[in-house]
Amino acid sequence: MRPFWATRANPQFQSYSPWIHPALTSFADECCGTLARLFVYVGTLTLLAIVGIHLWDQLPDVNLEPSAPIGWSMASRSSPAFAISQPEFVGKTDTYEIFRHPLGGRKDIIRWAVSGEKPAAEVEIYRPGGEWRPTEPATSDIADRMGASGPELEAAGVVDSKFGPIALLRLAGHRDDAPGCLGFLKNLENPALRISGWTCQGDTLPARRAAVGCMLNRLILLTAGNEPKLAETFARAELKRSGCGPAAAASWVTTAENPTLRGAL
Repeated sequence: MRPFWATRANPQFQSYSPWIHPALTSFADECCGTLARLFVYVGTLTLLAIVGIHLWDQLPDVNLEPSAPIGWSMASRSSPAFAISQPEFVGKTDTYEIFRHPLGGRKDIIRWAVSGEKPAAEVEIYRPGGEWRPTEPATSDIADRMGASGPELEAAGVVDSKFGPIALLRLAGHRDDAPGCLGFLKNLENPALRISGWTCQGDTLPARRAAVGCMLNRLILLTAGNEPKLAETFARAELKRSGCGPAAAASWVTTAENPTLRGAL
């Protein structure tokens, strides 16, 4: 029997191989690799963001806006540098406060008052530092300390003291014979020093002027610290110190209209 020979199939109709074409395999691998790299990239960015937020939270708060200038603060550990004896203030206690400024200024403030009442007198010795503004008027500060909320202060003559002539201030329009308070101001250049304050002692303006003169003549220096010029200023002032009786007060007091001072200006 003659063998049966199968006709070779046409290659076009040959059945496909069960294996995937290499080109398709390469494309699939490339897609998987790209997707994997994308996940790694996103994960890395997320991790960096988490670390950055954590480090930002650890940083101290920094205010980029200009901060308000630091003001005065009470220096409770500082020792008094000045003293004033006021025997006229019977029944009134004196308080001594010290304020310091971060830029170097110091204020020594002495007040006399009956417990629970408004102070009867005050003296402030201001040694300026970097915060000093010579152009700023001191009269407004004195008016605030006197408790004046209405009229401004006006000149009320001068009074002589061991520091030289002291400018006197009173509320504008205040009558000489009416009860009230009298402010005073003295600026020294070397060393830079400002002595200011007010007193309500006395029933008339001449009596209050005399009280200012007595108060400043009794102002003494306890310690100068590292300021030899301050010690020299008070030592020289002590040489000009005089008594505090009625006759002495009459020689210190001068009126605003006729300021004939004892000694040179």
